Amino acid sequence: MYAKIEAERMLYIRLNQKKLRTEEYIHLRDAIVNDGNIDDIGTMVILPSSYIGSPRHMHEYTQDAMTYVRKYGRPDLFITFTCNSSWPEIKEQLKYGQTSMDRHDIIARVFRQKQIRFIEVITKYHIFGTVRCWMYTIEWQKRELPHSHNLIWLHDKIYPTDIDKIIQAEFPNPQNDPELYNIVVKNMIHGPCGPLNLNAPCMSDGKCTKKYPKPYLDDTKIEDDGYPKYRRR
Repeated sequence: MYAKIEAERMLYIRLNQKKLRTEEYIHLRDAIVNDGNIDDIGTMVILPSSYIGSPRHMHEYTQDAMTYVRKYGRPDLFITFTCNSSWPEIKEQLKYGQTSMDRHDIIARVFRQKQIRFIEVITKYHIFGTVRCWMYTIEWQKRELPHSHNLIWLHDKIYPTDIDKIIQAEFPNPQNDPELYNIVVKNMIHGPCGPLNLNAPCMSDGKCTKKYPKPYLDDTKIEDDGYPKYRRR
């Protein structure tokens, strides 16, 4: 069905090139100037910016992103939001014998809904402060799961002294927030690696390439290479 819908959209664009004013497109004029002979060009079909994924569509997004940076400066937060194939919203839609890798349509729809909700939580509930503007891009990883990179601009800038208020690399209190504690224990633990598991994927030459275990620190420190070592008391 996706292929059929895309084919219909492409056919409409090809049959309505005059309505889309393709003679005004700079790439067509460049082709005429460079090639000299119009007959050698063939039938060129220009994809408008309304066609998702086309060069013009992506170019518009790039220009929008640069406008944000010119007006508001560097973003305050860079947040990666990753899809989890074990989400109950995905599992309950699978048929018997199916895995999440068999239903990319379900993965895409569930992740899309959660991404929208994720942005709403940040922008409407102001958990990091009042949001000035935001943008995100979605990538599909080699393991066939999507994740989003989110840029957030805040009215009140974040300073290095605020890092420990925003980023936490410690276990939440199981008495105060048992649900968050269970999520962190289930999804955010690295390893075991090192002497406990020399065959772990992160191991190389007997050391963890991700530099685990991390040292205990009372405050976050930024190393000379730019990577932080977060507070872990």
